[in-house]
Amino acid sequence: MLMSVAGSVGLRVLVSRYERSVAQERLLDDAARQRATATDGPLNYLLVGTDLRANDPEDGERADTIVIAHIPAGHDKAYLISIPRDLRVEIPGRGTDKINAAFAYGRTQLLSATLTGLTGVSFDGAAIVDFSGFQRVVDLLGGVTMCVDTPTRSIHTGHVFDLGCHQMSGALALDYARQRYDLPGGDFDRQRHQQQLLKAIVVKVGENGMVTNPIKLDQLIRTVGSSLTVDTNGVPLQDLIFAMHGMRADDLVGLQVPAHLETVGGTSYALLDDPAPDLFAALKRAEVPQWANANPKWINKL
Repeated sequence: MLMSVAGSVGLRVLVSRYERSVAQERLLDDAARQRATATDGPLNYLLVGTDLRANDPEDGERADTIVIAHIPAGHDKAYLISIPRDLRVEIPGRGTDKINAAFAYGRTQLLSATLTGLTGVSFDGAAIVDFSGFQRVVDLLGGVTMCVDTPTRSIHTGHVFDLGCHQMSGALALDYARQRYDLPGGDFDRQRHQQQLLKAIVVKVGENGMVTNPIKLDQLIRTVGSSLTVDTNGVPLQDLIFAMHGMRADDLVGLQVPAHLETVGGTSYALLDDPAPDLFAALKRAEVPQWANANPKWINKL
């Protein structure tokens, strides 16, 4: 019992250190922010992966990955709902455009306001991580296993990803998760591969025993913290972590927003299909597990 308490205290010390070191900002728009600040009910978080191109800094930082993470009240699962970055939406004050343009116009505040207008859902918090952070985390873990279901040639490096499961470094895993051209589902396959990468990271963290090894956990915390900006909506970060500490890789469920690609006025967009409003309504009512069970077509295989 004493060893258990000591381990818990040590973990809390590490998390407290992380809370002091990670960048914290008001990422959410006031209209998109959940008023309650408890952690004992269903939670919705906005997760944004950004692409800051070192070889083209003038192109700016873009929201390459947009995910709504829904955690039911039991905190025993997490539903990763990937928002197509080319989704045609109404951006407050900007008119109709692709949703990732909201980030370019007004960072996560405008992006969160746009998503709240689209879904009716307010957020309990938000996080931004740059892609270099994913790469460093994967390398710290010693690589991750990614299963390639369609042979793919990288448009960035020319590397060929052969069919089958492979151990990938941070650079390779990130490169694979960013591909969308020549894939049968295009950007929808890319979203699934990004969800797959998130799960692969969680799997490797568990295999390496990082959660129970203070030294390894400290390394992971510092690696993640250097690339992450969070908005916890006033809730101590350690409370959030401990509320979900029992979640495992198999508890992650990837969902695709029902949509299809279509050219409008010479521009390619993703347009919502009929089941999408039902998904957003289920998200607002905290009934995502029920929606997923009734709509297995939109569950991604991770």
